[in-house]
Parts: sequence; C-alpha cells; structure tokens
Amino acid sequence: MADLKFYDVILKPVITEKSMNQMAEKKYTFQVHKTATKGQIKDAVEKMFEGTKVEKVNTANFDGKTKRRGKTVGKTNDYKKAIVKLTQESKDIDFFQGM
Repeated sequence: MADLKFYDVILKPVITEKSMNQMAEKKYTFQVHKTATKGQIKDAVEKMFEGTKVEKVNTANFDGKTKRRGKTVGKTNDYKKAIVKLTQESKDIDFFQGM
C-alpha cells in the first residue's frame, strides 16, 4: 500500500438528500481513497477541518455498475465511502454550511 498523505485520503464530499439529513446528527459523508483505513480517514478529517474531533468512522466499499451502450459493455469505477461522526463538542464542518 502506498503512503497516503491526509490530503489524498478524502476525494470529495457526497451530496445527497440522505447525507444532508444526517448532518443534523453531526455525520458527514465523503468519498475516500480505496485503500484508506479508518484511522487515516479520521486523521485526514481532523487535519483538513480545524476544530473537528472525530468520534467514529464507518466505511463501505462499492463495486462499479455495469453499463451498456449498444454492443459495448463497460463498468464504472469502484469506490469507497466513509461516514464520519463528530463528537458533540466538535465544531461543524464549514464546507457543508449553506447547502
């Protein structure tokens, strides 16, 4: 496994209706690097967003979907998703404010 820096771990936030509703419970959803561990995800969130303390990290691996266009069959990329729960005294992540 390659040495991942904290800015390589979190790829992008997941913006869905369900993830927006979970923000009231201080749960934030990110798409992360496929080989990232829960500890690396926790460190990356705490370093990237000042004042945050991570309580728990849940991860899920997803297989790519099979897509067809005529006779040609292909597959979308596999990805990994992480749901990060912050502690009650932790500061909210400003990136998601106003969405």
